[in-house]
Amino acid sequence: MIDTPVFMPVGTLGNVKALTSRDLHEAQSQIILGNTYHLNNRPGMEIMMLAGGLHKFMNWDRNILTDSGGFQVFSLASLTKIKDEGVHFQSHLDGTKYFFTPESVVDIQRVIGSDIMMVLDECSHYPVEKIQAEKAVKRTTHWAKRSIEHFRSTSPLYGHDQTVFAIAQGSVFKDLRERSCNELAELDFPGYAIGGVSVGEPPEMIPEIAEVCTDILPKNKPRYLMGVGTPADILNCISVGVDMFDCVMPTRNARNGTVFTKNGKIILKGAKVKEDFTPIDDTCECYTCRNYTKAYVRHLFNAGEKLAGQLATIHNIYFYIWLTRESRKAIINGSYNKFKNSILENY
Repeated sequence: MIDTPVFMPVGTLGNVKALTSRDLHEAQSQIILGNTYHLNNRPGMEIMMLAGGLHKFMNWDRNILTDSGGFQVFSLASLTKIKDEGVHFQSHLDGTKYFFTPESVVDIQRVIGSDIMMVLDECSHYPVEKIQAEKAVKRTTHWAKRSIEHFRSTSPLYGHDQTVFAIAQGSVFKDLRERSCNELAELDFPGYAIGGVSVGEPPEMIPEIAEVCTDILPKNKPRYLMGVGTPADILNCISVGVDMFDCVMPTRNARNGTVFTKNGKIILKGAKVKEDFTPIDDTCECYTCRNYTKAYVRHLFNAGEKLAGQLATIHNIYFYIWLTRESRKAIINGSYNKFKNSILENY
């Protein structure tokens, strides 16, 4: 059971960078995200099977969603070759060659034991010619059919239920997005994702693309916007019906000294906080804000101490989860627009 809207911290390799499972529990994280391609590279599925799946391997007793590796078709394009049958990968680590098919990606995620697995899809670059985006949509639907058929013919390995989500594509072309969503909805997946956003298109297009998809995708099933984004992106996309989010922004920005608060962004490396002996956010209940000041965390960054990034990450993950949790409360009590606007005025 997951309450939505929900933010999923990204733990690509079975670890949310700089955080322990205890940190994630304290942040009230309901679910985290891993990555099929990267986990298949290392530690590999032999180790994963011996460990009894990713939950046991990383000591995480809550939900895990695993991306299919479809995004790596986009991000590691120079190391991939796409065919209708699947994707040839050359490992970015050691050159080992892998062939991912819709069926093998389901099998790998069975071994990982994720609660929610994603199908293999083709994510278009931006900008992209419409004819290429259309080919990606066609292939994504074809792979989704193969994925759901194989998923239904196999069983979980570790005694807990697994489910699978399809991924809609179509780049910035409204008619292709509509086509992708309609084709996938007909396949009756338990949930759906909106892929191929936040890949270089203008930021103002993100909620527009999301709304095209949420208007079509079943409203009684989860809709997940992949790889998005800023606090403003999340709030605006909740408004159009998105339920689930993930993004590396809170962890990546934290390691570089930027934190998010309900009052806007703060640059912790800056001179403005050199003598600021108050918490990052005096209303935040995270471990960092309860115990440390902006001046101290700034000192750690400037001294090159690894604790700086850890403390900033603890805060950012707490904030993102708080943001979606408070959004849920505001939706229930009918005050969402007021809540959203109170945050957006500072971004």
